[in-house]
Amino acid sequence: MFGPIEFILAGVLVGFCVGITGVGGGSLMTPILIGLFRIEPHIAIGTDLLYAAISKFCGSFVHAKKMNIVWPIVIWLAVGSIPASFATHWVLDNYLSQSAHYKLVLTMVLGFMLTLTGTSIVFRSQIEALFNTYRKQAFPDMTQELEHVKLQANDKRVLIIIMGIILGVFVTLSSVGAGAFGIMALVLMFPNLPMIRIIGSDVVHAVLLTLVAGLGHMSSGNVDFYLLGWLLVGSIPAIVIGTLLSSRMPEKLIRKILGITLFALGINFMLNPVKSKPVQPVESAVILQPDKIQPV
Repeated sequence: MFGPIEFILAGVLVGFCVGITGVGGGSLMTPILIGLFRIEPHIAIGTDLLYAAISKFCGSFVHAKKMNIVWPIVIWLAVGSIPASFATHWVLDNYLSQSAHYKLVLTMVLGFMLTLTGTSIVFRSQIEALFNTYRKQAFPDMTQELEHVKLQANDKRVLIIIMGIILGVFVTLSSVGAGAFGIMALVLMFPNLPMIRIIGSDVVHAVLLTLVAGLGHMSSGNVDFYLLGWLLVGSIPAIVIGTLLSSRMPEKLIRKILGITLFALGINFMLNPVKSKPVQPVESAVILQPDKIQPV
């Protein structure tokens, strides 16, 4: 039986990874809850979504203060992702939650997203190098650049909304993808946008999406607040410490280890998904009443 100490240590581990590398929050927390603590998949995903929303909330303030957020991008992403999250949760609640394949679907989607996330982390340098070949020089006037990006965001709003819909569905199903895949999509759509503004916009959108998806799971009773509290107790200080130590730690090595671990976990979840236990048949008892027995 696991208790507060184990949950705090899990929070410390995940928070430290987030502080050092900037990734690994939802991608690492959900597998730990399911694989190590044997938490039911829907409870792990719902709890992790609220955990991600709270832990990313402070980071969004920093980006807002430094003017790293392109609000039209955040708004158009949310226009797609928020309704998609509501719709996905409605389908889960009304059609899948009572199905024998509920846990199977959740863990298969989780495994798929972990595999993609792990791959993107391991090969992040190569992916960024490929993107940088198409990345244009930033405009010298940062105000003018921001206005130009806002116009681009409005011109590409259909693509941004579609990406938001995809993120809304997969994040609600697995709690994974709001960070890594949001960043990759924005880099593809805005190759001349500085990376810090891509990250800032993605963090703010991730807070909105994980909060909405988490509240949806909470309404279905899929959030363990006792577990959530202890995870936050461990992770919030660890994120701060990890961020302060990030310049002294071998970030690339830690990223590769984290990416390979997530890839392996993803493959494991897809090959060995969590399944609902078969319902045991109810044994019927036949009661013979003395006055009903016929004489031979």
